[in-house]
Amino acid sequence: MTLTKRLSLIASLVPENSNVCDVGTDHAYLPIMLKKSRKARRVIATDIRPLPLENAKKNIALSGVGGIETRLCDGLSSVEKSEADTVVIAGIGGEVISGIIKRTGWLKLSPPVLLILQPTTSPEILRRCLYENGFEISDETAVEENGKVYSVIRSIYTGKTTCCPDWFYYIGKTDVLSPDGRLYAEKQYNRLFSCASALQNLPEKKAEYEYYADAATQIGNLLNKSEN
Repeated sequence: MTLTKRLSLIASLVPENSNVCDVGTDHAYLPIMLKKSRKARRVIATDIRPLPLENAKKNIALSGVGGIETRLCDGLSSVEKSEADTVVIAGIGGEVISGIIKRTGWLKLSPPVLLILQPTTSPEILRRCLYENGFEISDETAVEENGKVYSVIRSIYTGKTTCCPDWFYYIGKTDVLSPDGRLYAEKQYNRLFSCASALQNLPEKKAEYEYYADAATQIGNLLNKSEN
């Protein structure tokens, strides 16, 4: 079994000898690879849907690896803090990931739990959620796969809430000097520019237009500087 570029990146960010919970595991490809490579001591694979979890169980059985437990639950609702020091939530929308984080109180308990997050949509909502709820983004890595580009976020709870510039929530700490990082920033710039253009001639939407236009301008400036 070969992981996709996206899952390979996520696997590379998991610390050695971790106890991992993979939320929304789907086919359990990531848990299987983490155990096959002996990178994780133990993996809990959760999914909210019965059918994907059954598929995960079949793939785990076929792989022949042990140390992977499956659980049918919403997010981390059936997982205890003592069971995971690393939580992966990937391939899910930013709003859904934000909801899981806000509902899981033990993510704020010591010792810190490493979050590895890969939102498919609304990354700005997730980044804002993290900073407003006391989490710090330590780093981000962009990856392009099948014509789509994502950013994988690593974050831990520090207890310090932070208010960031609006544009930051769209690209975070993604490195715009890397090829995939630049693609990611361009994607977010185009989103913001399209939103601003749609609102530009609507007086009643002036505040929203200015929000999108300013964020697009700031990201555009970063992209221009990276070319010099």
